[in-house]
Amino acid sequence: MRDLVKAMKALSDETRLRIVSLLMERECCVCEVMQALEISQTRASRNLNLLHDAGFLKLKKDGLWSVYSIDTEGMKEYYADLIEAVVKGLRGNNLAVNDRERLETAERVGPKCAKVCNN
Repeated sequence: MRDLVKAMKALSDETRLRIVSLLMERECCVCEVMQALEISQTRASRNLNLLHDAGFLKLKKDGLWSVYSIDTEGMKEYYADLIEAVVKGLRGNNLAVNDRERLETAERVGPKCAKVCNN
């Protein structure tokens, strides 16, 4: 029961739903999430960490960057159903569509980004 409560709490925030939507498109470092959602580094990192701690995301190092993606292999079976509900719920949502469009041009921007992404 605790895992389900933690999962539902993790998905009970607009920013985290938007992040899940982005990560369904592709893996991202913190600075790419910041650019796509037009939010601060603190807000992006905090929300990525909450999703990671709840078991939705995996984290890997790619050179200087910490990169997040949906943990399709390691998550509990019903988490996939929750992720699918998020994707369906945001289908056609203007904010989510705009986020994904900005994600297309988001990039890892060098040493400054790597410093942010490693925090």
